[in-house]
Amino acid sequence: PIARTLVSGVIIELTLATALIHLDLGGTLFTLNGLGYLALAAAYALAAARLPALRRYGWLPRVGLAGYAAVTIGAYLVVGPYFALGWITKGIELAIIGLVTADLTFEYGLPASLAGNASTGRLGRTA
Repeated sequence: PIARTLVSGVIIELTLATALIHLDLGGTLFTLNGLGYLALAAAYALAAARLPALRRYGWLPRVGLAGYAAVTIGAYLVVGPYFALGWITKGIELAIIGLVTADLTFEYGLPASLAGNASTGRLGRTA
């Protein structure tokens, strides 16, 4: 329980840091990217709270956040602009992807069992 809470807190903090970096850069694309991260941070926080009404779909914001970070990294590599803060942000986004993957494993077991466990709404590993 403490490890899960710690991982969830770090994921939310890293996501908020990435959102603020993008919002601070200005411009339409950076602003939209920052707002997307803010929305995903809120959705992830709700999923991490393990509210009974949301348990069945708790995997969705996790997968969405990891996918969003991966797409953002890909877009940066294709489009740029390349500068130090951009690479630092990509490092933060890689950490988000890694921690979300660990969180999914904590909640649903091995990645191969994610689809089955998520569709039934069961949290935790299956025996």
